[in-house]
Amino acid sequence: MPTLDRHDDVFVLDLGDDENRFSPGWLAEVDAALDEVERAEGPRALVTAATGKFFSNGLDLAWLSGHADQRESYLGTVERLFARVLVLPVVTVAALQGHVFAAGAMLSLAHDLRVMRADRGFWCLPEVDIGLPFSPGMSALVQARLSPQTAHVAMTTGRRYGGTDAQAAAIVDSAVAEDAVRPTALELAGAHAGKAGPVLAAIKTGMYAPVLAELRSRAAG
Repeated sequence: MPTLDRHDDVFVLDLGDDENRFSPGWLAEVDAALDEVERAEGPRALVTAATGKFFSNGLDLAWLSGHADQRESYLGTVERLFARVLVLPVVTVAALQGHVFAAGAMLSLAHDLRVMRADRGFWCLPEVDIGLPFSPGMSALVQARLSPQTAHVAMTTGRRYGGTDAQAAAIVDSAVAEDAVRPTALELAGAHAGKAGPVLAAIKTGMYAPVLAELRSRAAG
């Protein structure tokens, strides 16, 4: 399950060491960790990382197939998480040490910055290949955070981007060696810890108002 630690002014949310799929329990733990980050005072920033082969493999499709009656509430919870991360009152950095797929890739896009391992691991939106259309909120998030051409290719072809290609496409901000992923993310986050607060949250909220409306619409419906 996810864990939260603090290194000086930077909180580190470790999503886990398996596929880190979005099970209801996993989502609740991530939400509780974000509560702690938001409650803290003074300079602070957030790095979201993982320790296994995957950063995240996205939705828990096995759980969802066995709980079809809860599909709408489950997806609403996922979309609320994206919305929350998108406008957190701290600078957020995703440290992508492994595969980043589907809703896991969308979670990475909700962060302000992304650092990816250069030599192994893929960032991918495979929905077109697995027969799952993007919700309006998910589509809005991807298109707000990527260039139009990159979003089109990623969403319609399911292209797998390695770290170097992801940096070239501006999906991630830097691609580094495996052992430099988390240190680089910590350095980036720490450099912006002094920006934490309601003004930062207000700026993000204004920037992404249409995306937030779509991500929150299912929860409000």
